[in-house]
Amino acid sequence: MMNIYVGNLPYQLSEDELRDTFAEFGEVASAKIVKDPETGLSKGFGFVRMSEKEQGEEAIKSLDGQPFKGRPLRVNEARPREDRPDRGSAPRGPYQRPARGPRA
Repeated sequence: MMNIYVGNLPYQLSEDELRDTFAEFGEVASAKIVKDPETGLSKGFGFVRMSEKEQGEEAIKSLDGQPFKGRPLRVNEARPREDRPDRGSAPRGPYQRPARGPRA
């Protein structure tokens, strides 16, 4: 099994089209395009899981950098997701209004 990162996808691409593109190289276990949770629109990248590592390697070699619907694909083996460092965002939880002093 091999998980593949696919970047620079056309925003209108469907998961079926992504699956079909990789199916030329072997059995595709899954194909997922990452979408913005608020808008539901594609973020321009996704992941394909190939059943056989050798088939995934062949897909990467053949598709990386190739033009696809007007955009050069970025295709490589997906790295495991790492814990992300805190970006300094506000703490999660109920909003608390700042204390105000007495009115003048």
